[in-house]
Amino acid sequence: MSVPGESSHFVMAPEMRTKELNRLKIEERNPRNAAVMMLFYPKKAITHIVLILRPTYEGVHSGQIALPGGKVETYDTSYRETALRETEEEIGVFNKSIEVVKTLTRVYIPPSNFWVHPFMGFTDHRPEFVAQEEEVAEVIEVPLSELLNDHNVVPQRLTTSYANDIEVPSFKLNGYTVWGATAMMLSELKIFLKTTME
Repeated sequence: MSVPGESSHFVMAPEMRTKELNRLKIEERNPRNAAVMMLFYPKKAITHIVLILRPTYEGVHSGQIALPGGKVETYDTSYRETALRETEEEIGVFNKSIEVVKTLTRVYIPPSNFWVHPFMGFTDHRPEFVAQEEEVAEVIEVPLSELLNDHNVVPQRLTTSYANDIEVPSFKLNGYTVWGATAMMLSELKIFLKTTME
């Protein structure tokens, strides 16, 4: 089954981001590439997805909620391999235990100039998460039902790396505010899953 594509991202894109994306000639900026994993697993017979909290540091993604993943290295043979390698490095889930089932639509992140390639995978047991301290402040286990619940989509006022006190669409998951590129990717995942359940 095909995935919803870019239109599903814009449901959760800040208005400013949408305007910027419409104006940018992305390929002229020579963006780098990264890949992330949307990892599903059972916890007490309930399907969960794992997110991470980035540490506070001097950078555009400081203290944000993200999907496990990172930039493509020269030795990676594919974006899929990057997503698997980074998931193992960041949260300790062995890549051989993950079955990758879907490729979703890439998202461009203007502040850091990255194309991010998301993958959907699952493991048949709850992993023993081991957070990589430099990259991960906390591993966040979110029941899938929270992501699918429309009541958890709320506007939020934030100060970001590129704007002060702007209203952005966000997910409220496990008490955390998830916005920006991560929310855009989760929006496509949510719409895809809801469509397949109909």
